[in-house]
Amino acid sequence: MTKFFTYSTALIAGLALLGSTQQADAQQFSKRKQYTSIGVNLNAMNYFGDLNPNTNFASFKFADTRPNLGISITHRFFPRVSGRFGLAYGRITAEDGDNANRDDNNARYRYTRNMNFRNDIAEASAVMIVDLIENRNNYLKRPDFVPYLFAGLAGFYHNPKGKDQNGNYVPLQPLQTEGKDYSKVSFAIPFGAGVRYRINRNLDASFEIGLRKTFTGYLDDVNSNYADLSGKSAESQYFGGYAGGAGGKGITNTSTGVAGGFVPGAKRGEGHDDWYTVSGFSLNYILTPRIKNPKFR
Repeated sequence: MTKFFTYSTALIAGLALLGSTQQADAQQFSKRKQYTSIGVNLNAMNYFGDLNPNTNFASFKFADTRPNLGISITHRFFPRVSGRFGLAYGRITAEDGDNANRDDNNARYRYTRNMNFRNDIAEASAVMIVDLIENRNNYLKRPDFVPYLFAGLAGFYHNPKGKDQNGNYVPLQPLQTEGKDYSKVSFAIPFGAGVRYRINRNLDASFEIGLRKTFTGYLDDVNSNYADLSGKSAESQYFGGYAGGAGGKGITNTSTGVAGGFVPGAKRGEGHDDWYTVSGFSLNYILTPRIKNPKFR
């Protein structure tokens, strides 16, 4: 993931440089040519973390994809540069029982871990969009097809939950499964690419692939090592007992056909920050600019 973080940082720097060069066009691209659009988004959401089929970044499982819905407002400032503010809500999910390979000796601890989670994420984001094809005219003369890049900053609220043996989803953060009290509020760097297509004079459609580099490893409640839960409240018994001890109620480390229970301090996660993706389609309606006629004396 270090390489992807480096790439995302380079992308943001590149977009900032492109955006700064547009300042020279400010005089030519007057407010009469600027416009605002509002959009609705239907996306697919997934994540990269400890419960993927493999622990590398490229690991992906289509069956774990869940919907994401959003709204946005975009304002075009320069021939290539727009700013967008968006709100989105969606879910990520994964399960060791489906993704972990019990025959892989290097990943056997994951099958024994038997973790499952789902996490509903509410996100607010602000990004800069840089078109690869410029438009120095007004919205009526915008190009029919435009590829673009984007990057910015996002804040999000999340609340990972695990399903017990009775099928009930239990919030995991209060249980401190690794002995750490992580925050449900965090930040991410959104970046990616898309294409925009003009449908008619006021309507655009776009397809976008976006990644979110977060600064938390607990989107799935798994990050570091097992904590000592002995003597904790009854809620802690949702988790399996120590080797030779009583089993838990089904969220993690329960009967999986693999011998052995967790031991405090033993490896539970890879210790990396998690990522999530938001990719899909949007429709954007351009609000017809109110053009003031020049005053003559």
